[in-house]
Amino acid sequence: MTSVEEERPRALLAGASRRWVRLLPWAVAFVLCVVLLPTTIVVLTADYGLNGGVASALAVAQAAPLLLAVVRPLHAWCVVFAGDVAGALALLSVDFQERLLWPFPPMELVGYVALCLALGLRERPRTLVLVWVATAGANVGLGFVAPHGSGAKELLLTILGGVALLLGGVLRERSEVRRRLAEQETISEAERGRRTLLEERARIARELHDVVAHHMSVITVQADTAEYRLDATLPPDVRREFTSIAATARESLGEMRRLLGVLRNEESHGELAPQPGLAQIGQLVEATARTGGPVEFTPCEAEVPEAVGLSAYRIVQEALANVVRHAPGAATHVSLSVARPDDGRGGERLTVLVVNDPPPEPTTGPLETGGTGHGLVGMRERVRLVGGTLDAGPLPDGGFRVAAQLPLTEEDLT
Repeated sequence: MTSVEEERPRALLAGASRRWVRLLPWAVAFVLCVVLLPTTIVVLTADYGLNGGVASALAVAQAAPLLLAVVRPLHAWCVVFAGDVAGALALLSVDFQERLLWPFPPMELVGYVALCLALGLRERPRTLVLVWVATAGANVGLGFVAPHGSGAKELLLTILGGVALLLGGVLRERSEVRRRLAEQETISEAERGRRTLLEERARIARELHDVVAHHMSVITVQADTAEYRLDATLPPDVRREFTSIAATARESLGEMRRLLGVLRNEESHGELAPQPGLAQIGQLVEATARTGGPVEFTPCEAEVPEAVGLSAYRIVQEALANVVRHAPGAATHVSLSVARPDDGRGGERLTVLVVNDPPPEPTTGPLETGGTGHGLVGMRERVRLVGGTLDAGPLPDGGFRVAAQLPLTEEDLT
């Protein structure tokens, strides 16, 4: 058997970000309780002439539950409401001056209005309506037995209680709307990040399709033309082996195109061209220097796998696009180098480093320029694709640094 524990009620304003706001309901309830408890006893005995013991019992029933109202306002209301009605009936047994308020003296009005405000902040509108109807019903019912006749002042509890309930309900609804809006914005941001990630993965899959398709096509052509390119006559079994290799390559290429064909939309014709690599980064830097600001480039002539070269190109492309968007005119340094890790673990790695200085002039907002539009999300996916690492973040002087290390050896590639 499983037991479901009752959820512990939260105090009013417990979700506030500031500590003093969270402590405010407790402070108000404590002050009201400390002030109203002796005041009620004094007023009921000195002004209304009620017995001291009865006055003390009524004061406790009407003031002490205000502390409970911080956590359970509806329970506190039941006790206070019963105490107020009992107090009104008890006052019928004594002879008090006509100028004094009845059925609810001023100190009872203060406590009840504060309690109604707490109810409005916690309970649903239907509950608030029932509370107000009960208050109005008791107020009207007691009016029929008023010792000095009924008037408008006898309805103060109904009027002030209704205003407090309405105000509390409005504040509660406003807070609930803001909370839901914040949750929706959080969900939208998460969905936007997830969509960006999926779009970047689809783009990477399309580009890998083009890279792999090129190699598979080369394998197919070499296997089909082997018997014509080689001077020696090939034995029948070797010829059949080459024919099998060519058939397998064509079949694999066809299956890959069918599986990844759904990722290529009708507007992505440009992606059918050969994918860029390290050799094209220089052109990318030159284009950025003509439009975005001074760029210093340190190239690397090393031979790298196509997937690594493509990832390096896209990382530099996105980093330069971000410089143009967020720091137009800033001096930028782009460098490519191949080296082994300092710890000696693993093989050679291609290091891609893009560092920009602070913009010469403060920018009011990012400029909209070309690029993949995926920012750090795309960069991290590129690096993750080849099993590398990425370090990106702001610099103390206001610039930004993007550093990626991409493995070059087969055992390090993932």
